[in-house]
Amino acid sequence: MAGKTVKTTKTAKSGRASSGRKAAAKTETRVLSGSEIVIECLKEQGVDTVFGYPGGTILNIYDELYKHADEINHVLTSHEQGAAHAADGYARSTGKVGVCMATSGPGATNLVTGIATAYMDSIPVVAITANVTLPWLGKDTFQEVDIAGVTMPITKHSFIVKDVTKLAETIRRAFSIARSGRPGPVLVDITKDVTAAKCEYSYQAPAAVVRKGNYTEEDIETALKLLEESERPFIYVGGGAIMSGATKEVAEFAKKLDAPVCDSLMGKGAYDGTADNYTGMIGMHGTKTTNIGVSKCDLLIALGARFSDRVVSNPRTFAPKAKILHIDIDAAEINKNIKTTASVVGDLKEVLTILNKKLKKQEHKEWMTKIHEMKEKMPLTYPHSRLTCPFIMETLYEVTKGKAIITTDVGQHQIWAAQFYKYTEPRTFLSSGGLGTMGYGLGACIGAKYGRPDKICVNIAGDGCFRMNMQELATASRYSVPIIEIIVNNHVLGMVRQWQNLFYGQRYSQTVLEDAVDYVKVAEGLGCTAYRVTKKEELADVLKAAVKAKGPVVIDCVIKEDDKVFPMVPGGQPLEAVFDADDMRKDR
Repeated sequence: MAGKTVKTTKTAKSGRASSGRKAAAKTETRVLSGSEIVIECLKEQGVDTVFGYPGGTILNIYDELYKHADEINHVLTSHEQGAAHAADGYARSTGKVGVCMATSGPGATNLVTGIATAYMDSIPVVAITANVTLPWLGKDTFQEVDIAGVTMPITKHSFIVKDVTKLAETIRRAFSIARSGRPGPVLVDITKDVTAAKCEYSYQAPAAVVRKGNYTEEDIETALKLLEESERPFIYVGGGAIMSGATKEVAEFAKKLDAPVCDSLMGKGAYDGTADNYTGMIGMHGTKTTNIGVSKCDLLIALGARFSDRVVSNPRTFAPKAKILHIDIDAAEINKNIKTTASVVGDLKEVLTILNKKLKKQEHKEWMTKIHEMKEKMPLTYPHSRLTCPFIMETLYEVTKGKAIITTDVGQHQIWAAQFYKYTEPRTFLSSGGLGTMGYGLGACIGAKYGRPDKICVNIAGDGCFRMNMQELATASRYSVPIIEIIVNNHVLGMVRQWQNLFYGQRYSQTVLEDAVDYVKVAEGLGCTAYRVTKKEELADVLKAAVKAKGPVVIDCVIKEDDKVFPMVPGGQPLEAVFDADDMRKDR
């Protein structure tokens, strides 16, 4: 990346950290201010990049960041929500903890949507905020808000630090909590007087990541019995497989079991999307092969997945012929949405390693033949006569050779990106699966590029999503971050309009975005290179130019307003009720 885009890790992994002066600093006890302790603790944790926006109460910390700019790279976003999403994208793309910062009051509350996004998808983020001084807490002071209280339901833990002697311990706990078990965001709020107060500080190495389960040998044996007795097994992979780093173990397990594999939106990349036994996504916009196959299987094995409503549709009719084996790190997920036959509560990588050693090679020739026949008869389709989002995704896949990190916002474009770009590696599809946050993708794409500067990073956004946080283009242009922003511009809120078209009598209430906004001019005004594409034949050359660019590129792709995402399962219907455009034409 060119210019001042990315600074790689310059903490314990760099030559600087091994110098005599810094090696000595790790062993000696020093008297530091609270702000200095914050920076030292970030360095302890291997933090190389922070996303944020300064303000009055957090000035002391920002003053220290200024002094340590050669060790910790701070990225000034255009809005605090952009900082939270960037930290999230950094975490998803690297597996490390993402860090964001904001000042008190509105600065802190602007982080909330990003924190909630990370919480719903189990993403390790530490959000550091500052608050008014201790004597003024609880007195409606200027820019005061109880951000620890506000974020309590959407974090694994939220702290407020009122004593400088507890500061280092709290920050260390925050990182440990964010990483351990089922990952998630943690908030640390620090009063301004604590950032100025002084106390003794000594270096402490980061705590080991703990992902212990409470499964027994009996749980393993029960699971093995179900696996060996099954004649029509189906594997359902979720985001937990990525969080646990279990990609190789999942592949070995699928081969030993001789079973088809589907994934959730969050599970994209956990299993090779080009494999013969991969059947595509499950659920509301899952493939026909997956949804019908899951409805006919006799054993469904859920790996790090939570059976969300978008997957299950109707719990009473979900996988009606199947026993359910659920493997997950979080005991709270077992039997929460779907009643299981058996479960193993533990780290997926660890559990699959054990199962792979004990499981005898299975063979399900008849079942696998049936699955392959369904794949051939019921492929994903789309109109080929004009520019569409599926065509955009397929062309992008060809131009990037399938090696890009794809971030998305939420809506039709999100599902098309999941369906038509083939993901073969984990941490290459970043999307707000649980909260469904419009405006997520651009900040996440910036964060991903900082985390993985070696990767082409592309955000796919509908025009409705893009306009929510398009100011982050200014962040990308300020630092010459070479990301690609593709706007799937249908001049409507596409997914909501699709529902209005199919289920609300074509009453398009407040979903039409026909206005005077010119996204090419907006992008150029924010310092980016911009193109408009209206025809299929224009796309490949524009994408090739964007990949070679040294800074951010925006591509405004204009498509039809009534292109629809298929297949689709109507809300609350069985997965077998899945239909596509051909089915709609036949019904007429």
